[in-house]
Amino acid sequence: MQNQEYQEQIDMPALTVGVEEKLPPLRNVLYGLQHVFVSNVWLDPIFVAAMIGLPVALAANMVNAIFIAAGLVTLTQATRLARLPIVQGPSAAFDTLMINAGKANSLPAAGGSIMLSAIIVFILAVTGVLDRLRSLFTKAVTGSVIIAVGIALSGFTLFEFLGGSQGMSSFLSPQILAISIPTALSVTCLSLFGKGYLRTYAFLIALVIGDIIAAGLGQIHLSAIADKAWFGLPSLLPYGALTLDGTTFVTFFIGYIVAVIEAMGVYHAASEMTNITLDSKRIRNGFAGEAVGSMVSTLIGGFPTTAYAQNVGLLRLTGVGSRFTVMVAGGIFLVLGFIPKAGALLAVTPDAVVGGIFLPAAVSLIYTGLSTLGSMKKTEANYMIAGFSILLSVSLPNAVKGVTGHIGDFLSNGIMIGASTAILLQLLLVMIPGWIKKTNQQKPVSN
Repeated sequence: MQNQEYQEQIDMPALTVGVEEKLPPLRNVLYGLQHVFVSNVWLDPIFVAAMIGLPVALAANMVNAIFIAAGLVTLTQATRLARLPIVQGPSAAFDTLMINAGKANSLPAAGGSIMLSAIIVFILAVTGVLDRLRSLFTKAVTGSVIIAVGIALSGFTLFEFLGGSQGMSSFLSPQILAISIPTALSVTCLSLFGKGYLRTYAFLIALVIGDIIAAGLGQIHLSAIADKAWFGLPSLLPYGALTLDGTTFVTFFIGYIVAVIEAMGVYHAASEMTNITLDSKRIRNGFAGEAVGSMVSTLIGGFPTTAYAQNVGLLRLTGVGSRFTVMVAGGIFLVLGFIPKAGALLAVTPDAVVGGIFLPAAVSLIYTGLSTLGSMKKTEANYMIAGFSILLSVSLPNAVKGVTGHIGDFLSNGIMIGASTAILLQLLLVMIPGWIKKTNQQKPVSN
């Protein structure tokens, strides 16, 4: 009994600030800023726009659209809908899909596919169908998906942390590592050994340390801020009228379902960490809000928003679980969306600093998934679900490099692979055998 209590004690997150706890304004703003920096909401649209080769005006519009959609959904989720400390942002599951659609001049079809997918998910949410499917999202599934997301994020994070990839002149540059390593160590040490404000402001302190080092090494360039406007509004349907293409829709709908699975895992992790029951109302409201946010984002040139797992990792590291700090983060996103100059100021943070503060968040995300798997039922089926989904999410994208088209989009996406594998195996190994067993037990015994 004593060992069991000790195990529960080390598995439970030590939140020092509860969900409904209101903090002084300054502390709220500072904690909200940490959520903004850890979320890196602006990086996905910048990356997607750059890979597509969008003109400057359309690229800026995409970034503004994402900020506005993320701000609106984060605010409404924290205040009225799920009422959990969850930050919303663009789903990484759509990065490759959007890039390939953009390169094929199919952004209107991508937008139409996202819109229809969001409408379907909205209907499934408000009618309670998603809640009734919750039996699919066991701890084996959600834990595996959270780990898959963490692993996928780690690839991007290490790219920033190490200064790119092999063959690039900045890769493993002493100047880059002199920024990223102290930044990551600052977050890690303050989160583990810091007390009081040193722990709760670990990410902001590390950000300042990283920026000071970067400034000393000449890695902060403020010239980009001068070119940005003080006020801007995103354009309505900037890529043209939405269209529908069957093949494109199927690909994006699969991506959307993967984002739903990812978000369900985030909701479960956040509710367990904050000791709040994830009831039907929170699920219904949360996914309805995400769907509406994705519709709005699509109309103004963005792409779908989803619950961000890395910000749940921030809750664990800082011990601050107040949803009011998340409201502040939502407000900051809106400011960044309508004031491009403010967004540009955020974006001048060097990649090495971003990698340094993001790496511990990705690590936290992975051990949040491990903690979830640790509390699942210890059955052979669950072991297979977790093992296969994690293994394939890591190894399959590398094994199928060179595969093109929509199949290539799917197979190269570790999050899609991990989530799809987990759900498929949950059906094949657990649910269908359970239904068959239940049916056989209900059959009358013949004399």
